[in-house]
Amino acid sequence: MPASPLLFNSISKHTATVIFLHGLGDTGHGWSQPVSAIFRKDLGLSHIKWILPHAPSVPVTANFGLTMPAWFDITSFDFSTGEDEDGMLRTVSYINQLISAEVDSGIDPGRIVVGGFSQGAAMSLLCGLTNERQLGGVVSLSGWLVLRSKIKAMCSSHATSNSIFWGHGTADPLVKFDLGKDSVDFLKNTLGLPEAPNAAGATTLKGITFKAYDGLEHGADLQELDDLAAWLKKTLPDSPPA
Repeated sequence: MPASPLLFNSISKHTATVIFLHGLGDTGHGWSQPVSAIFRKDLGLSHIKWILPHAPSVPVTANFGLTMPAWFDITSFDFSTGEDEDGMLRTVSYINQLISAEVDSGIDPGRIVVGGFSQGAAMSLLCGLTNERQLGGVVSLSGWLVLRSKIKAMCSSHATSNSIFWGHGTADPLVKFDLGKDSVDFLKNTLGLPEAPNAAGATTLKGITFKAYDGLEHGADLQELDDLAAWLKKTLPDSPPA
């Protein structure tokens, strides 16, 4: 069982929650600085509580079997061989426990965003697309879509109504940009998710907002965090639930 998550409580009245999963070999603490920066820079997000979970330590095949924090086993870093479906589903079950705790505390599912970086992004996508609840949105930073041979059958009836923010660096040497873009194309062409409206005055961001970051490697930069903050302000606006 993973350790208790790192929490960033809302500064103002708590009306929305972001659950954000770190990447392979990291912990929730690895994302505490970016989250702090978002809070300091934009009081329009002060109503959001952030939950930064820690993955359990497991042997990772692609890293010579070394034990490290991981949401599931990775057999190869080209992501083309067998997938650890059992590990993925255990993680989705754990994320759903965190979501349920927020709902039980009074937060509407539509005011909850699940997101992550790299391996955590892959899990946020799987959770969001298959969730029995209609969540507020999904964030994928440097991620990819897993279980492609099964995901269509696994998707919930409202999967195509998801709001997804997808950011990816063009120079990513690990989760390559082409894999991310191909995953986005799969979401659009096979699963039927639309592109989100890109007009400045758009009142909804239903669909996929995809942003490429020229020269960015496997990480996040200030522009990506600013774009994420802007997306969150539209997806989880500072207003009490209806």
